[in-house]
Amino acid sequence: MFPIRDHNPSRSTPWVTLGLIVINIAVFFLVTLPLNDRQLYALYSEFGVTPARVEALDYLTAMFLHGGFMHLAGNMLFLWIFGDNLEEEMGPFAFLGFYLATGVVATWLHVISSPGSMVPMVGASGAIAGVMGGYLLLYPKAKIDVLFIIVIIPKIWPIPAWIVLAVWFGLQLINGTMTVGTGAGVAYWAHVGGFVAGMIGALPWFVKEGAASWWRKTDGHPPHPDTSYGNLSTTSIPTVRRRK
Repeated sequence: MFPIRDHNPSRSTPWVTLGLIVINIAVFFLVTLPLNDRQLYALYSEFGVTPARVEALDYLTAMFLHGGFMHLAGNMLFLWIFGDNLEEEMGPFAFLGFYLATGVVATWLHVISSPGSMVPMVGASGAIAGVMGGYLLLYPKAKIDVLFIIVIIPKIWPIPAWIVLAVWFGLQLINGTMTVGTGAGVAYWAHVGGFVAGMIGALPWFVKEGAASWWRKTDGHPPHPDTSYGNLSTTSIPTVRRRK
């Protein structure tokens, strides 16, 4: 089950979202990838978040490091799907502040949930969870195309954002509860904290737009028409072109 795109891409170019994606990719390929395992651990220890001895700047630098290609790819895909509409609503500078702030809150929750841990945490997942939380508040009925792999047959189904995001959030809660004290390699409580922080952080824009009347006016979608992707194949992913 993989979300691959939404049906309401932003009307303007999401420069901050694109910039964050480019920076994360550049850091991975230029800084992280050339290192051997020993050097990687030193990098993560220095610039990641180690709860037992965290420093203030680590909260920011950890957001731009990733533990592997799939970690990076998944995070950047989710940022691309959910970030552009939030950036369009908030404006680029406010969106950047929102992204960084929710990432810091997410990391802080991980630190207090794992006191004394010497395992470095890296990744943009907490900040992206914040973007997802904000998206859920503002656009709960937006259609998200989700790729399902049924045995070996891929199929794409459009699903309302609130279902996709509620399932994701529920999994983080369940996994976080089940792995407390186990030293699990995924910072589930950072995801939970970022998501909740994102919903709270998006409240000013939600209220500015009229709160519940905003949902009635837009039917819970980003406020512009759906993009048509044509017929969806059950065996391939169609080409997506962003609306100008």
